[in-house]
Amino acid sequence: MNQRFSPVHLSGITRLPPSGAGMRIGLFGGSFNPAHKGHLLVAEQALTRLGLDALWVLVTPGNPLKNRADLAPLAQRVEGARTVMTHPRIKVTGFEAAKGFTYSYQTIRFLTRTLGDRHFVWIMGADNMVGFHHWQRWRDIADMVPIAIYVRPGSARLAPSSRAAEALERYRVDESDAPGLALQKPPAWVYLHGRQSGLSSSAIRARRHVSSTK
Repeated sequence: MNQRFSPVHLSGITRLPPSGAGMRIGLFGGSFNPAHKGHLLVAEQALTRLGLDALWVLVTPGNPLKNRADLAPLAQRVEGARTVMTHPRIKVTGFEAAKGFTYSYQTIRFLTRTLGDRHFVWIMGADNMVGFHHWQRWRDIADMVPIAIYVRPGSARLAPSSRAAEALERYRVDESDAPGLALQKPPAWVYLHGRQSGLSSSAIRARRHVSSTK
């Protein structure tokens, strides 16, 4: 699948958050359709466990691996995520839309090239690690930035034995060394255990649909 998105500029929505040289910044991408407290849990845990200065929630224009039929407008998803993600060091942006990016590797390549004096870490839930090998140029992603995988219900055992995890096994960092992950030369990844939330965006959308049809 080779979808392309046309650049879209929305005031207050597609601007890149401010940052400074040397900062350790987590990149937490997704559709956030809608964002919920489970996303906040992962973001806050990543901030603390990885010793980050900031975490950017990257609300994608649309996931090329998912059906976009029930995807809410970008501005609505960004504003919804901002309502949930109220931590002062968590910033929500839809900047990928302004660049017309379709794939995560495009976003990461852009940030590591244009902001090369920052230390970025890609953050994703264990459920995404299970299918990571289906992502466009996933090996390039692993070569560009360290990756932090956070445990998710139903994926706790699947993620560490996934195709991508096995391919990258020799680059796995011990969980006790997670605070220094941002300074590790990629490939490097860590699997973080901790508190979990059973919330899911698809379940929330399903409940809203049922309520609207009553």
